[in-house]
Amino acid sequence: MLQNLRTSTWFLSGILLGLSLAVGHSVYALKDDEKQIPFEDLQAFTEVFSKVKSDYVESVDDKKLIEDAIRGMLNGLDPHSAFLNTSEFSDLKIGTTGQFGGLGIEVGMENGFVKVISPIDDTPASRAGIQASDLIIKLDDKSVKGMTLNDAVKLMRGKPNTDIDLTIVREGEAKPLVIKITREIIRVKSVKNRMLEPGYGYVRITNFQSRTTTDLLKAISDLQKQAQLKGMVLDLRNNPGGVLNDAVGVSDAFINDGLIVYTEGRLDDSSHRYLATPGDSLNGAPLVVLINGGSASASEIVAGAVQDHKRGIIMGTKSFGKGSVQTIQELRNGSAVKLTTARYFTPKGRSIQAKGIEPDIQLSTVKLSEKDEKARETYSESDLEGSLSNPNGDSDGNVKKSNGEELAQSDFQLYEALNLLKGLNILSDMVQ
Repeated sequence: MLQNLRTSTWFLSGILLGLSLAVGHSVYALKDDEKQIPFEDLQAFTEVFSKVKSDYVESVDDKKLIEDAIRGMLNGLDPHSAFLNTSEFSDLKIGTTGQFGGLGIEVGMENGFVKVISPIDDTPASRAGIQASDLIIKLDDKSVKGMTLNDAVKLMRGKPNTDIDLTIVREGEAKPLVIKITREIIRVKSVKNRMLEPGYGYVRITNFQSRTTTDLLKAISDLQKQAQLKGMVLDLRNNPGGVLNDAVGVSDAFINDGLIVYTEGRLDDSSHRYLATPGDSLNGAPLVVLINGGSASASEIVAGAVQDHKRGIIMGTKSFGKGSVQTIQELRNGSAVKLTTARYFTPKGRSIQAKGIEPDIQLSTVKLSEKDEKARETYSESDLEGSLSNPNGDSDGNVKKSNGEELAQSDFQLYEALNLLKGLNILSDMVQ
């Protein structure tokens, strides 16, 4: 057995030495600022591998050791680079098409814990009250400290109709919260639309999938069939991002020409410039884009392009600040590497990495309480005892809340976005 171990270890050492020489003569020879991997470092790896194989308290599979070593290498780079085994890679491909199993949360890592980037609309997570920026510290009775992101995601996924307890730390809460969530099949419809008021449309994009641009154009067309659009709200709040090409496509739907976004990486094929094509799906009607701390990646590409081209007004709170591009590279055995290969920049050359998009109009999430409503109450002639009635039979007593009042109660940011669109139209009419 010892002989077999030595043979296995020296075989691995030989592979790594060959890799070192090959890399040193091919890739690294082209880089003046890089050096060949020292053989001593590769030898240290094989020595550790040998020690684990011979001395660890339990027998460990070679494949698992090598896979964990790869995971560690990638996890040490940044929060978004990762190794995906065949199962995880399959889940990722399913996710980009809009259907997967689990809770419905987009997550990342922060200080060893799982951080919620945003809950996805109409999923168990959003219905249970999970919020952007929540830190998940336990999954059932297992601490996530020391877990890889992939391992944590794997625990959160499972068979439909099974429960999991998430222990989270939330800013403003004195104690951790324990939230029970029932898993289900997540079918995400990335584009939703409705008419807020005649002529004022609303489109929400929950994440960017391979059909998002097509679905957006259809949603706008459906709204235009109901009434000529005087303006539209594009809601990207709690949108964690997704497919880069569809972020470009969505931006292109509102921008006539010029640069939408560009990427820069170390390799030539990591650097790209994405340009708009002629045509504006709104025919120049005013646009307000809503963002918040859960708006990340592809959402920030759209917001940045609209802002730099002055095509619309960005409203809400500062976005998440994920300004990097990940490339998925499939390996020969069916697994894959998700590697950060570039940074992206807005048309004016702004990198939003770790900074985010600052809204043109800062607007926190607030909701008018019943107390606020009472304070806003005013009295009119009709409230006076014995007042004369209106000869036309109209009365404003006990009037049901208007759509605007209901919207102010349920979503104050959207209510203000609608008011802004109305104001822009009034101003436009005055100028004309």
